[in-house]
Amino acid sequence: MPNALVPHPNRRGLLAAGGALALGATLAACGDDKGKDGGSGKDTKAGKSGPWSFKDDRGTTVELDKVPANIVAFTGVGAALYDYGVQVKGVFGPTTAKDGKADVQAGDMDVSKLTVLGNAWGQFNIEKYAGLAPDVLVTTMFDNAGTLWYVPEESKKKIAQLAPSVGISVYDRQLTRSLQRMWELAESLGADMKAAKVTDAKKRFEAAAARLRAAAKAKPDLKVMAGSASDQLFYVSGTNLSVDLEYFKALGVNFVEPPESAKKQGGGWYESLSWENVDKYKADIIMLDDRSSAIQPADITKPTWKKLPAVKAGQIVARSPEPILSYDKCVPLLTSLAEALEKAKKVG
Repeated sequence: MPNALVPHPNRRGLLAAGGALALGATLAACGDDKGKDGGSGKDTKAGKSGPWSFKDDRGTTVELDKVPANIVAFTGVGAALYDYGVQVKGVFGPTTAKDGKADVQAGDMDVSKLTVLGNAWGQFNIEKYAGLAPDVLVTTMFDNAGTLWYVPEESKKKIAQLAPSVGISVYDRQLTRSLQRMWELAESLGADMKAAKVTDAKKRFEAAAARLRAAAKAKPDLKVMAGSASDQLFYVSGTNLSVDLEYFKALGVNFVEPPESAKKQGGGWYESLSWENVDKYKADIIMLDDRSSAIQPADITKPTWKKLPAVKAGQIVARSPEPILSYDKCVPLLTSLAEALEKAKKVG
C-alpha cells in the first residue's frame, strides 16, 4: 500500500502504508448512464435551485446556492459517486493504465468520457480544471491535517481559489465509517439512496462482512500479511490507520503486525523490507496491493518472494489500499479475503 498512506517526501512509503503506497506529502466508485458526460447523473438533483451544504471531515461546511453540477473528484471518489448515480465532470489521480484501459481505481466509470486533470502523483492541470467551471472538488484525506489526496502541495492555493473542496477521511478509522460518509455525500448531491441497486449493494456488503467474520473465527490461527511490492522494497502494512485493515481486524482477521518502531520511517503505516528480508514475518496468506503503482504478483521475480510458503501455496489475494467507497465495490474486498481464509491451509 505504498501509495496512499505515506508521507509525501516518500511517495513509495505512503502507498505502502496500510495500503496507500502513494500518500504523498508525508502523507504528503453505479449509474446506468455509464459514459454520459456532464455533472451528476440524470436522476440526481445536481444543479437544481435551492441551497446546498455539506460538512466534510475537516469540519468545514461548504455552502452553495444550488446542488453542485460540475463536480471534480479524485478518481476513486468519482468512481464511488458513480456507483450511486452521481457523475463527475473531471477527475485527477490514477485513471488510465498504460494500455489506455481504465485503472483499477476508476471503477465502472467510462474513462474515455472524462476530463482527466492528472493521471499520476503531482499531476493536476489547473487550466483544464478552471475550464470545467467546477462547483466543488471532492477527494479523500489520509491524515488529520486536512491534506487533500492527490492535490499537489505546490498548487493547492491556486486550486482552492477556483472552487470549494470537500474532504472525506480514510485515516485511522474503519471502512464502514468512510463508506457512511460517502453515502451521506452522495445523498446530499441528489443520489437516490433508496434505489434497489443501492440498497441491494449494502445488503450484499453486510452479508460479505458476516462471511468474513465467520471465516476468521473458523481459522483464527491463520496469519495474514498485507504488503505492497516495489522494485527495491517490500512494504508490510500494519492494521492501524488503514480503513480496510482496521475493519478486517475488527471482524477477527489475524494480521501480521510490524512493531511501531519498525513502522516509524513509514509514518506509522508500514515497515519497509529489503527483498532479502521479505521472509521476516511468517504468513499463511498475503494480501498484495492491486494498484498500478505497485508490482503485481505475476511480475515479481525475486527468488526470496517465490520461496515464501504463502506464495508457494498460491495463497495470495489482492488488496485495495485505496478502496472505492461504495458498498458495491467493497463487497469483493470482503468476499475475496473470506474465500482466501476458507480455502487456506497453515503454511507459515
